[in-house]
Amino acid sequence: MSSLTRRDFLHQTAITAGALSMGWGASFAQEAGPADMAIARWAGATGAEAPLADMAVKLTEQAIAAIGGIGRFVRRGDVVWVKPNIAWDRTPEQAANTNPDVVKTLVRLCLEAGAKTVKVGDNPCDRAESTYVKSGIAAAAREAGAEVEFLDRSRFRTVAVGGDRLKEIPIYPGFLDADLVINVPVAKHHRATTVTLCMKNYMGVVEERRKFHQDLPATIRDITAYMKPRLCVLDALRVLTGNGPTGGDLADVKAANLIAAGVDIVALDAFGSELLGHKPEDIGTVKAGFDAGLGRMDYRSLALKELEVV
Repeated sequence: MSSLTRRDFLHQTAITAGALSMGWGASFAQEAGPADMAIARWAGATGAEAPLADMAVKLTEQAIAAIGGIGRFVRRGDVVWVKPNIAWDRTPEQAANTNPDVVKTLVRLCLEAGAKTVKVGDNPCDRAESTYVKSGIAAAAREAGAEVEFLDRSRFRTVAVGGDRLKEIPIYPGFLDADLVINVPVAKHHRATTVTLCMKNYMGVVEERRKFHQDLPATIRDITAYMKPRLCVLDALRVLTGNGPTGGDLADVKAANLIAAGVDIVALDAFGSELLGHKPEDIGTVKAGFDAGLGRMDYRSLALKELEVV
């Protein structure tokens, strides 16, 4: 399971203790560290003059750099699982799945940081053999050096989630065994939950998703707590504003031209909710995550960096 290891804890404690011992004070130690969340917005040319792929690479790189770089999360020899949304048999232009160049960039950054293996996969709603190809994610991930993995349904194992509503559920072992899971959803509308962002993206690590429909906000909160998110990257290059989660007419697709990244999953979902035109407190999953202490709803109260990228 991806979580803060003893080695990570000791490393972070040493940095803070060193700052305090030199008389800098707790506030300086906090300010000197990396941001908790970054929002990288495109400020350059758009359209044919700035291909979406180039924008995806630059925004992803800058958002990750602003929160301390991928080396804050990935250690040499790690096995990393990049978990995009590959749920639907849709093209990148339809904004129903994560942008493939965002995935490709994250894979490259992890390997450059010394990851032993980077895996990419999801448990789609449509046939994986179609979604992996049509989304462009399989080809992009392989080009960057990732192992693209189809989730074998016979390998899911039931685990005790221990949530208030979600007690147990089958989870694919690759997510449990990875040193780090990077959660990389696309920001979009969803008929059942109003929005689908980082927290809901964890529904792609499980089987028996019908269990979530007893109470979507509560069960999504429970799987999020179990997964102990360390790094989430929100793809908002193109956002789906209606007819989600699959999308329909391209009129529902809007260019937001940004990438957000951070360590607080509730804060990212709160930001994504605002981006899609909603108050975070009105979104059941965001409210449930906040009430459970999984993060802050007021993302501007975090150490936040907002960047303009060209």
